[in-house]
Amino acid sequence: MDKINVDHMLAIEEPFIKAPLEQLKRVVRQSQKQTERETSQVSAALSGLAKDKGNTAEAHNTLDELINRLQTLKRKLEEARDEESLLIQRSKQRATDLNQLSSFESASQPEFQRWSRARLDRILVDFMLRNGNVKTAELLAQNGNIEHFADTSLFLLVMSTERELRENHSCSSALQWCAENRSALRKIQSSLEFELRLQEFIEYIRQGQNPAAIAYAKKHLIAWSDTQMPRIQRAMTLLAFSPETMCPPYRSMFDEARWDQLACEFRSVIFCLFNLPPQPLLHLLLQTGLSALKTPACVSDDSVEHNRNCPVCQADTLGKLARDLPLSHHVNSNLVCRISGEKMDENNPPMRLPNGYVYSFNSLSEMAAKHGKIRCPRTNESFILNEAKKLFIS
Repeated sequence: MDKINVDHMLAIEEPFIKAPLEQLKRVVRQSQKQTERETSQVSAALSGLAKDKGNTAEAHNTLDELINRLQTLKRKLEEARDEESLLIQRSKQRATDLNQLSSFESASQPEFQRWSRARLDRILVDFMLRNGNVKTAELLAQNGNIEHFADTSLFLLVMSTERELRENHSCSSALQWCAENRSALRKIQSSLEFELRLQEFIEYIRQGQNPAAIAYAKKHLIAWSDTQMPRIQRAMTLLAFSPETMCPPYRSMFDEARWDQLACEFRSVIFCLFNLPPQPLLHLLLQTGLSALKTPACVSDDSVEHNRNCPVCQADTLGKLARDLPLSHHVNSNLVCRISGEKMDENNPPMRLPNGYVYSFNSLSEMAAKHGKIRCPRTNESFILNEAKKLFIS
């Protein structure tokens, strides 16, 4: 029971090791594309200068512009190199941390306990970052010396873009991100960029700028005609309606709630690209434990069946996480005392009261020693200890 299942733990920690690697791949790819684009344009400009025997002053100005472009490129590549070094170092640190699992022999080792505490801290940091508690997450990461385990920059990008979508009703940052990651979005067949373009088209119509909306559709929406033609046709029909229309298909397109939907979709897509689970790891781990505890009594409408020591039975707290989980599968059942929460076995046998309810011998003995009588917590009936009968479960 004390043995560590390394394979299962590594499977759960897959996003932890993959996130910085995915970020590194995208930084390298963007740097490569930017370098190829700039060098190609500079080479073309130099070839034109070599062929042109015109004004020397214009040639000097052109060369100065090219030098400035190359200097800008150099600065950006240096920034990208620093980011790549940081991500490589972060990947090494995370791999080293997970590699420690192979050196632990049991869960009771002090070294494993310390590792588990640090793991809990980074899981809490992830949860806080997902919920926007950045300062608290940074403080916990600093106190635990686990800053390299936190994907703070990634979550800051998500939050700033979501804020721009929800509060400012602007697609600029999201569209810029889509342009930088277009090939990756194409691989996962994401329509996020189309949805953002469609929203900008709708905003032109909302503002009464129909000619600008038509021009925008020709430039940006037609490119999606192969996969989104029915959506484009419906969007073009919006030109005949006002934002106050009550016609259901078009009313929903004018609905301000679309901004929230876009923010949620942006978060979902970026999590998918960086191999992050849609739920916090804290929820996944809690649900794993809760599913092992969930029994038919936990979901009974009769509150008497609920165990006050069972987290699944607490409908207002952890019970919410367990609501949609399947019942646990137990080959052998265990009897647990409702009073103490202790397991009932040969050393602490189950005792049946005259009213039919069963509690552990230790609990009833302790209650009788304190109060002289036994009071059933379910019915408030009182009995003496000798009235309780020992049960033998076969």
